[in-house]
Amino acid sequence: MPVSAEPTVLTFEDARRLVEEHAARIPAPSLESVELLAAAGRVLAEEIFADRDIPPFPRSTRDGYAVRSSDLANLPATLDVIGEIKAGEKSEKIPTRIDLGQTVSIMTGAPVPAGADSVVMVEYTTRHADRVEITRSTTPGENIVPRGAEAGQGTRLLERGTRLNEAAIALAASAGKSRLQVYARPRVAVLSTGDEIVDITATPGPTQIRNSNSYSLAVQILRAGGQPILLPIAPDEPQRLREHIEEGLRYDLLLMTGGVSMGRYDLVEQVLAELGAEIFFTGAKIQPGRPVVFGRYGAGAPAREKATEKLTCFFGLPGNPVSTMVTFELFARPMIEALSGQLPRKLVFLHAKLKSEIRVRTGLRRFLPANLSGEFENSEVDLVTWQGSGDVAATARADCYIVIPPDRERIPAGEWVAVLMR
Repeated sequence: MPVSAEPTVLTFEDARRLVEEHAARIPAPSLESVELLAAAGRVLAEEIFADRDIPPFPRSTRDGYAVRSSDLANLPATLDVIGEIKAGEKSEKIPTRIDLGQTVSIMTGAPVPAGADSVVMVEYTTRHADRVEITRSTTPGENIVPRGAEAGQGTRLLERGTRLNEAAIALAASAGKSRLQVYARPRVAVLSTGDEIVDITATPGPTQIRNSNSYSLAVQILRAGGQPILLPIAPDEPQRLREHIEEGLRYDLLLMTGGVSMGRYDLVEQVLAELGAEIFFTGAKIQPGRPVVFGRYGAGAPAREKATEKLTCFFGLPGNPVSTMVTFELFARPMIEALSGQLPRKLVFLHAKLKSEIRVRTGLRRFLPANLSGEFENSEVDLVTWQGSGDVAATARADCYIVIPPDRERIPAGEWVAVLMR
């Protein structure tokens, strides 16, 4: 829809769904070939297949003795020790097979010899020269990972679109991949607006504040897989604001903070209207972050500009710092992940018991700064004391957000609540 004076405020669920739908239609980014370690945190642009069975041999998972389980039918059992097998040992003298009444000492990660069907842990054995007494029986397959149990040769280990964490990097290394094809990082422009905002190196006037939002967003962009581009602060003056927005729309995504509320000098939507942008929603029923804007530029641009303009999505995020951080996580992150080539994923919530009662007004889904404590099944979560969506200090002390449904006015202590990690 084109920009209009009528606000389009959606529920959180509808707003998130709309963003996800647009993110799913984003074409794949360009490719880069990088060294394996440089690929950490990037998004894989190729499929990785096992070049051999994993493990390539039956692998012992314990230090102990490789045995035939039938030899331990009567305990204690005494077996002949015919050798020792260490992990990675190449000696031709290591035993490759055991027969009835025989065993080999074996280390974790070493190949289990033919004839053995299990490994008894060393804790249940007593060595006497070339013999060992065993006091515990085993079942076939115990303490052994069969050859190819983790992946057979030719099996797909990693899918295109996978975010490469430490486990994925290890898996690529196990397949002998010293370089990987990854998607290019999207360039995300960050534009803070407002006459009250000054650079962090400046001395603020009595009614001014330093530009913290650009830096919090830059960190969040990096964590989401993007490359932040910090634009100069845009003043509350239509022509100069337009110039800054036009600059930001040249990048893969534009994030603007401030200027999206209903105030007289909130000019972002006015400038976007002049540019012919499409606005999909102008608010979401959440707290903090209600006046969040999502739209696209390009398809609705004037005809003379269509030949050169590409489609660029943008978000107008509220200027209050906590609102900026929350709305990024809820709406901008999935867009950046899609622009970086990552497979779509839903928001993931944890659950913990509420430590203290919460009372709020109904009507909005709330994401309130909180802290987790305890461990295992005794995890608890409690709100931090904060002064609203401008309280960055309180949010810096928090490690999560408690998520409160829009129809709940009171949540008693001890009830399980949804938690969104920061």
